[in-house]
Amino acid sequence: MNKITKLINRTLMAASVVGVASCASTDTPILSNKDKAIAVISSIETGDAKAIGYINPEKYIQHNLSVADGLAGFGAVMQQLPQGSAKAQVKRAFQDGDYVVLHTEYNFFGPKAGFDIFRFESGKIVEHWDNLQAIAPANASGRTQFDGTTQITDLDKTAQNKAIVADMIESIFIKGDMAKIGQFIDAKDSDYLQHNPHVADGLTGLGKALTALAEQGMPMIYKTNHKVLGQGNFVLAVSEGVFMNKDVAFYDLFRLANGKVVEHWDTIEEILPRSAWQNNNGKFNF
Repeated sequence: MNKITKLINRTLMAASVVGVASCASTDTPILSNKDKAIAVISSIETGDAKAIGYINPEKYIQHNLSVADGLAGFGAVMQQLPQGSAKAQVKRAFQDGDYVVLHTEYNFFGPKAGFDIFRFESGKIVEHWDNLQAIAPANASGRTQFDGTTQITDLDKTAQNKAIVADMIESIFIKGDMAKIGQFIDAKDSDYLQHNPHVADGLTGLGKALTALAEQGMPMIYKTNHKVLGQGNFVLAVSEGVFMNKDVAFYDLFRLANGKVVEHWDTIEEILPRSAWQNNNGKFNF
């Protein structure tokens, strides 16, 4: 049994936040919620047991439908991992109010690209959402699912950039009003850097990919946007729809500059049938 699972078991036996807090040194520096979220995800690889203390053991709502609720569910999954197989390297991280968003390269039952969202209350994690997709080779433009800009800038434009992305998701992705695409993305292929493994840069690459799917009778359909989170030049949109004729969750991370979308990363994950859910919290329910 690894160190994380052992600490989860001890935490559950203690059954109180005070019990967890008492294990920490009073000299420990105060971490931001973003730092705590990174520590929790990184602990999957490092085995840093103290990171579990950043999760509220009495309230941990799980939206990964393959994992049972609470710390016990998390611990059960960790026990199933082959010894030494787990990898978790956070590539991007930002905070929006009580929410923290992480973009991570995983080896978690196989190589995966993942987005995790954590919600905090009183400095503790109380809720978790994620979206995972298998890692694929670089796309036609030579970009991977992880490379590209990581620096957070334009903090004063957070609200503006979130509004732009929300408008784009509604106008272009849900309503399909492609005549408005120029309001959000400029025309040159170099104006829109694409990290989806199956799509090349620019509106040209996006158009070819969408056309090919439609011709195969498998159009990409966005039905509902559930959440938009952002900080500065990075904005994540969480949406629900259909891909390859399956119900899926779309997590789209956009980088913006000067009021336009200039870079995109994403994951697409099939939503499990209701009979396979390990918790009753739903994939979304923000």
